[in-house]
Amino acid sequence: MVPRKSAQTGEGIMSRLFIAFCALFWGVAAQGQDLAGLARVDAAGSSVTDTVAGVDLVLSLSQPVPYRVFTLDAPRRLVLDFSTVDWAGLDTDAFDRSEAVASVSVGPFRPGWSRMVVELAAPMAVAEAWMDTGAANAVTVRLEAVSEDVFAAAAGAPPSALFALPDPAVAPEPAHRRQDGTRPVVVVLDPGHGGIDPGAERDGTVEADLMLQFARELREVLRRAGGFEVYMTRDDDIFVPLEMRVSIARMAGADVFISLHADALAEGRARGATVYTLSETASDVASEKLAERHDRGDLLAGVDLTDHDDRVAKVLMELARAETQPRADRLADALVAGLRETIGPLYKRPRLEASFSVLKAADIPSVLIELGFLSSDTDRENLLSEEWRANAADGIRDALIAWAAADAAEAALLRQ
Repeated sequence: MVPRKSAQTGEGIMSRLFIAFCALFWGVAAQGQDLAGLARVDAAGSSVTDTVAGVDLVLSLSQPVPYRVFTLDAPRRLVLDFSTVDWAGLDTDAFDRSEAVASVSVGPFRPGWSRMVVELAAPMAVAEAWMDTGAANAVTVRLEAVSEDVFAAAAGAPPSALFALPDPAVAPEPAHRRQDGTRPVVVVLDPGHGGIDPGAERDGTVEADLMLQFARELREVLRRAGGFEVYMTRDDDIFVPLEMRVSIARMAGADVFISLHADALAEGRARGATVYTLSETASDVASEKLAERHDRGDLLAGVDLTDHDDRVAKVLMELARAETQPRADRLADALVAGLRETIGPLYKRPRLEASFSVLKAADIPSVLIELGFLSSDTDRENLLSEEWRANAADGIRDALIAWAAADAAEAALLRQ
């Protein structure tokens, strides 16, 4: 594809998008249109199609709503945010009729905000973006092919990419001492995926929904047991970036961070629960691919994860992890024993390691539990069983009680 116009600079593109965004607010308001409420998608009037110059995206809505458009690199993505759109009835596969688009994802992103992410197969810049506020109420985004350098220069999330959420918490000295048995153990449960990132899906079962349900059930089991304060990184079907999940745990003063998942394999007959701890080197190829898929959900949801490393911070984190990682390993071992006691046989290698970003809090013992594989009929049946989930929650509770007692005893020895 050949650009119809000369390549634009990143500043020029962003300026045009800002003008279009302001025109939406003020132009529509001047016409007395209501920008509040829920807009619904007219699937028949929406499409992503190839043009001579690039790609045209048209999203037909039931009413005008505030929106914004930006691009991100590595991988190349077009991101559209709306306040608010109900995506029901939009088949993203049928909606996408472009060879230049690798995939289209939609879903809730924040309370009051919805997101569409278009993964691009080739570098394309936003040439024009506008909303018709007449009978059509259609948002149109016109993409034109550009060089990789031009695309990279124009890409980047706006300052308000996370809207009004607080910035990720820095890691000063812990606000409270290591748990020693004299206070409740603070547990942060992290139901995987959510919102625009549903996770694995098989036969109508969605990982994000199932893990949220299990996390709520586990929270109640721990609260009834006593001795625990329990928080969750999400308590609704919303998207929470991996970085923010860790920050939520830190702000809660977590003693333990448990991420909950139920993935699916494209091939193979793996089944059974697995408990992961952090390692830069994965236990096997499957674990490495699994970690990549989990992190990729953040990328495809439109979160810019570039430029997060800092050499000094990395050294300090490694020092903290030298104390935290053995505690996480013992927690993982306790969870394997607890789950085996209440739900029976686990995965053939129930203790594995991988480089999951969500486990990288240096100051919090963190584990990731794959409760099973949605690609396994047996696991899927178990995960949908209220009785099985109750047994799994009991196993995790028993493991946490045993681990907390041993961890507190070790803390007492260290103080002597």
